[in-house]
Amino acid sequence: IIVRFGSSKIDTDLINRIERAIGQKPHRFLRRGIFFSHRDMDQILDAYENKKSFYLYTGRGPSSQAMHVGHLIPFIFTKWLQEVFDVPLVIQLTDDEKYLWKDLTTEKAYEYARENAKDIIACGFDMNKTFIFSDLDYLGTSTGFYRNIVKVQKHVTFNQVKGIFGFTDSDCIGKISFPAIQAAPSFSSSFPQIFNGKENIQCLIPCAIDQDPYFRMTRDVAPRIGQPKPALLHSVFFPALQGAQTKMSASDPNSSIFLTDTPKQIKTKINKHAFSGGRDTIEEHRKYGGNCDVDVSFMYLTFFLEDDDRLEQLKQAYTSGELLTGELKKVLIETLQPLIAAHQERRKQVTDEMVKQFMTPRKLAFEF
Repeated sequence: IIVRFGSSKIDTDLINRIERAIGQKPHRFLRRGIFFSHRDMDQILDAYENKKSFYLYTGRGPSSQAMHVGHLIPFIFTKWLQEVFDVPLVIQLTDDEKYLWKDLTTEKAYEYARENAKDIIACGFDMNKTFIFSDLDYLGTSTGFYRNIVKVQKHVTFNQVKGIFGFTDSDCIGKISFPAIQAAPSFSSSFPQIFNGKENIQCLIPCAIDQDPYFRMTRDVAPRIGQPKPALLHSVFFPALQGAQTKMSASDPNSSIFLTDTPKQIKTKINKHAFSGGRDTIEEHRKYGGNCDVDVSFMYLTFFLEDDDRLEQLKQAYTSGELLTGELKKVLIETLQPLIAAHQERRKQVTDEMVKQFMTPRKLAFEF
């Protein structure tokens, strides 16, 4: 993917540089190659080391009320980045996109956006440093945002978006112009209330690798409209329970662990549906060992188990055949149950009033 997309690998040198800049151990997602590729992260570090500010931008397409653990990956990482670098964060909820692509009313799409906002807030973001916005809401109230959308629209041809996103002549024109709406938050002038109208503040976007085409387009346009190119950090795909080759689907409750699942549901799903890298019989497994590269329980543990040494022990024990699939699944169940229960507890504390505060355009706790 790195070769095909022309991005750069997040190598040991970059990880060490991040560690020096922030003065603490890098996040497990960096240590384990879950965020594996970047564009211009070195520029962001240059700016930070020279006491120049940058900001974070990530997002979520609210296609359903329920989010699954895979949806948390960019938010867990973004929250960490926000804490260690102490920078503003904007989170785009693309309810307009979901209305255009799915069989939803605008009301339903907006309702999903607000529900998803509760899950995002439950990750622990700081209200004084974070602005969450729905496109359906914010676009009509922000002068800067719409101006940037129009500038991007003027500089991207129909042929280009067809090439990048595979649109056809029968797609509605809303889809064709949507990429400009996802591009606009990459420019600080889209948020005059936060950045005091300043246009030159660089943006860092942590996202899953499938979002890169939007931002390749954005980076291509940026210099032509006098804006800095956004920098990116890309994460790997989060695998479905059935294995890395299958797609997780919000409509298939067994394809992932949802943030609404009970401890019992989590246990049943993992035991029943998590693809195993183990052998057909216990004898064979003891003799030949399991394959961590395809075992979904092990993959999920690389995302959610904080302790590096414990993860390495599990890997060795499973590969040698000492640890059985059932035992590995048990470790995952015991890791995810408290994590999701804690998330649910925090989400319960998120009131509609809090959502409204997070989603109100306002100055954040930074001077620009």
